[in-house]
Amino acid sequence: VGEEATSVDDVVVTGSRVRREGEAGVGYVDDARIAAPTPVALPDRGTRPAQPRPPQAGLLTAGDYDDLLNPTWYADYVGRYLQDQGGVSLPWVDTRQAITIAVSDAEGRPAPFVEVSVSRPQGEPLRLRTLADGTVVLFPGLDRLGRTANVTVDGATRRLTVGPDRRLEIRTAARAAQVRAFDLLLVIDATGSMGDEMEYLKRELASIMASLAERHPRVDTRIGLIVYRDNGDQYVVRDFPFTGNVDGLVRQLEAQRADGGGDYPEAMDQALTRALDYPWRDDAVRSVVLVADAPPHDDRISATWEQVQEARARRIQITPVAASGVGHRAEFVLRAAAAATQSRYLFLTDDSGVGNPHATPEVKCYVVSRLDSLLRRVLDSQISGRRIEQTENEVIRTVGPYDAGVCAP
Repeated sequence: VGEEATSVDDVVVTGSRVRREGEAGVGYVDDARIAAPTPVALPDRGTRPAQPRPPQAGLLTAGDYDDLLNPTWYADYVGRYLQDQGGVSLPWVDTRQAITIAVSDAEGRPAPFVEVSVSRPQGEPLRLRTLADGTVVLFPGLDRLGRTANVTVDGATRRLTVGPDRRLEIRTAARAAQVRAFDLLLVIDATGSMGDEMEYLKRELASIMASLAERHPRVDTRIGLIVYRDNGDQYVVRDFPFTGNVDGLVRQLEAQRADGGGDYPEAMDQALTRALDYPWRDDAVRSVVLVADAPPHDDRISATWEQVQEARARRIQITPVAASGVGHRAEFVLRAAAAATQSRYLFLTDDSGVGNPHATPEVKCYVVSRLDSLLRRVLDSQISGRRIEQTENEVIRTVGPYDAGVCAP
């Protein structure tokens, strides 16, 4: 088939994969009536260069979306596109009911890595730890909360009313810890259709890490790598441990090649299981960048969702980067993972003219910039605990009414 994607009726062939789009109609999930998705139109290939560009840093373009900042839009997306095909129940979180617990110290500074205990009608309390911005987000349905809950932080207890309360601020007497460590794990789909993305990531990773080191010189950073394919391929999961040697990790990434796959779904669940086995440091900001263009197999989606929930419980943020060929099922799973772990959904765009066509995401607004600068900002935001927006000269184009990640009605 080659590197281009070709649409024939309801079949899309991308690289070495074949993916079938959902047929028109109406599906049902958890007693909610939802409409089937509209097939994504492929870009005009006539605008692409006659010859592929030589790989170099700074060419890939991308946008990002934060479903926690747009809870109504996310609920609308779920209602229209969540499908239960063949008895598969897809994961999601009800962002409309999300409750933010914000913990600060005596001087009003965000308090990272602080345990937040939330009582529940049945079973043990829910225990989560704050991110670098001092927050945890509760999802009453997912977390099985009652109508009220006791929220305990550092010995102090506050009463939470589920429903009316959307944000609860708690100040502690202890001095907030400073972020001194950062553990970053790259988890990359290494099947055949990911060749372009892998080649460009090899060349952008070093500049991204150098920029983070410059902005956070006192933060001890480690980086690890997992590449995965699918059952029956040369390997399913191949992992490289955390290291402070970025150049060494880049060399390991450069040695990897995209191959295998065959069918559309891949072994994402097994890759995330391995990611959770890594020796994450207690005092570190923990981040997984998941680069993929396919969902898990249908019978492994629930296992994948369990891994996402475990990552959330262990304060690991999952930042998906949706590559070319991403379909509705993959987008849905990746966005659910980002929302549950208080992260953002990143997606490649066609602005660079590089690689296979990239599906337009089902989001209301976003800003397109270079992937390297976007990844740097997202990871910088996770370390610093504050959302970092693009500068004017980083903007390639803006789609929809965008205001610091929020889409206007």
